[in-house]
Amino acid sequence: MITTRHHHQGQLPAGLADLLIEVHADAYADQLDDPFVQRFPWFAKLWSGYPDFHCVIAYDGEEPVGFAYGAPLGEGKEWWRGHLEEEPADPSTFAVSEIMVRPRWRKQGISSLLHTELIASKPQALATLLVDTTHPRVQALYESWDYRKVGEQQPFEDAPVYAVMIRPI
Repeated sequence: MITTRHHHQGQLPAGLADLLIEVHADAYADQLDDPFVQRFPWFAKLWSGYPDFHCVIAYDGEEPVGFAYGAPLGEGKEWWRGHLEEEPADPSTFAVSEIMVRPRWRKQGISSLLHTELIASKPQALATLLVDTTHPRVQALYESWDYRKVGEQQPFEDAPVYAVMIRPI
């Protein structure tokens, strides 16, 4: 049976970073030689330090099988704005930074569960995320969750090109 646990900035358990890195290493086992993939520990540390950081971890018994995390974007930091022609009435945004499920537990609805729990009851008007443009099935999954692609960007020189996606919360 899959259960979830929520962790918030200021109440992060010891070992959370190691758990995220362990799940990430399993999820990206075939890409661990990619320098951008190797930077995940830096990204996890950066995001976990953001105010109102929120992480949801899925467990099968005591085995961590996936996670999702993100944080609100500060006012004026909505990096997706440049991709819209018309400004939304309320641009407050929760950025979904990562949704990751270990291979053995994929295609069981766990990513949807993690995403739903992560953005549930958020006070922001919008959620945003990035998806590698070479993964059209993942983009289609996010579209089934009411995200829409508004543009593309490459946030770092060694990063893939990402589809910029937003949805109302």
